[in-house]
Amino acid sequence: MRYNPELIKAAQALYLQRHTPKEIAKSLHLKNVRIVYYWAEKYKWSLLLSEESVEDAINRRLALLVARDNKTEIELKEIDNLIIQHVKLINARAKNQLKSELTPVADAVKTSTGDSNNLQQLNDKPGRKPRKKRKNDVSGITKEDFDNVAKTLLYPHQLYVREHKTASRYRFILKSRQIGFTFYFAFEAFEDAVLTGNNQIFVSSSKAQARVFAMYIKRIADEFFGVEIKGGDFITLSNHANLILCANNVSTAQSYSGNVYFDEVFWMSKFIELYTGAKAMATLGDFRITLFSTPSTKDHPCYKLWSGEEWKDGSPKRKNIDFPADETLRMNGTICPDKFWRLLITMEDAINLGFDKVDIDDLKESNSIQAFKILYCCKFAESGKGVFDFEKLQKCITDASAWQDLDLKADRPFGNREVWAGFDPSRTRDNATFVLVAPPLHPDEKFRILAIYQWRGMNFKYMANEIKKIKSKFNITYIGIDITGIGYGVYEHIKEFARREVRDIHYNVNIKNQLVLKMVDVVEEGRIEWDEEQKNLITAFMSIEQQTTAKSNQITYAASRTELTGHADEFFAIAHAVFNEPLNNTKKRQSKWVLQK
Repeated sequence: MRYNPELIKAAQALYLQRHTPKEIAKSLHLKNVRIVYYWAEKYKWSLLLSEESVEDAINRRLALLVARDNKTEIELKEIDNLIIQHVKLINARAKNQLKSELTPVADAVKTSTGDSNNLQQLNDKPGRKPRKKRKNDVSGITKEDFDNVAKTLLYPHQLYVREHKTASRYRFILKSRQIGFTFYFAFEAFEDAVLTGNNQIFVSSSKAQARVFAMYIKRIADEFFGVEIKGGDFITLSNHANLILCANNVSTAQSYSGNVYFDEVFWMSKFIELYTGAKAMATLGDFRITLFSTPSTKDHPCYKLWSGEEWKDGSPKRKNIDFPADETLRMNGTICPDKFWRLLITMEDAINLGFDKVDIDDLKESNSIQAFKILYCCKFAESGKGVFDFEKLQKCITDASAWQDLDLKADRPFGNREVWAGFDPSRTRDNATFVLVAPPLHPDEKFRILAIYQWRGMNFKYMANEIKKIKSKFNITYIGIDITGIGYGVYEHIKEFARREVRDIHYNVNIKNQLVLKMVDVVEEGRIEWDEEQKNLITAFMSIEQQTTAKSNQITYAASRTELTGHADEFFAIAHAVFNEPLNNTKKRQSKWVLQK
């Protein structure tokens, strides 16, 4: 069988993104996975891949899966297995380091006594008998055990935080992405729960992040201390310490006291509500509150806490008290006037201290300057330039699991309810975004972002075929496509199977203004919502700025396009879908429900 060169090119693009041959075959509807292996061998695709360690591969795959919306059970199981392997690799590295450190001791013992078995006696603790694993039984773990594991397991930047754990009851850490702080605080919380019996309460920005926290705790306990931890969102250890996992909801844990950990606080949609509720759990003097996060924008309500403005608010005496500048907090934990111990750790700081799991030059090359500063240098996005209000966008976030009429695993995920779609191709890259939006059926209902699909390096026909498959599962009555540039090719293919539904959008200043103003109206009125895990939507909306045209000086809108916002493709794809509703939406629409006979 002769394969289209464009199909082979699409397979190569997926291969270079490190998709498995099986995933490539499924994605491109190839009858046999062996053809992918054949192409990879024939065209030497492996030579085009950059070198990657096993641990780097696990981290990359784990980051990809955690960020994916609407995870399947298979993907959740893969996340669990990846974390198991990740912890095993860390354990192996720790054992190798310990072995190298003990080798001189072994040689000395062997030389002086002639009996290498004495080395085992040096490592064995007096009176310690082998323990049989019992679920949640932490009675045999000592402080010395934790200290020994920490020395070989943790990196210097993590050890720095551990050494200053008791500097203050209040800690706030602004950190780079991917430097292992979810793992570290899982270790710290487990240690504290075992040694003190205190409860540990975790508040995360999403259910997926809370799940990662829990899995790290379980694997650390199993791999390093021989203890099997069982339990879901509420885990009780043998010493009666509770590990309580909350995802954007602290109501279930408000009757408990303990140490509170806030993960990714700058991405929490209900931060003030959550912080107020959780802070009460750590009221007693023995408990700590720890906040840690990568930055988002200065418009986030948490920024006032980080900058000290919340502490100063309303107090003339505090108004002129200075807080340390961000730059002075780099690897320099400082107790500030509000009693918070603040610390800032960039990727460069972690690497300089010995963090060897990333290549900073590669990070700089693979990200725009702005994206690199935000993700790895702890720089906040600029405020005040965008069209959309950050607080209003925060209110658009919801828990999509509460949508009882949507099941993305079903043959008809949304039944026969009407769905609108929007397609936006990147104007400078080989990306494209396709979104599904559920229009409101009555005034009290909101637009809902049901699903987002993104393709990279694919040709017109491939993307059109993907849209055709999606259309077979959803009752799509409208598809809005920007045909000004390369979107025209996709539009021509879609017309073959959706002539009535597809609508071409010819971009000009007036049309672009209408698209943006429509979305401003929808957001301002609180008439749209999306799942809490779709964090990139906020940054995509925030990237839209008011500008003037070069020739006629007309007011228009454009995106400050960066790798971080995906060139705002998601925003414009959503705008193309919502554009099906008139600017004046007070007129009642006729229902387009399909009644089954």
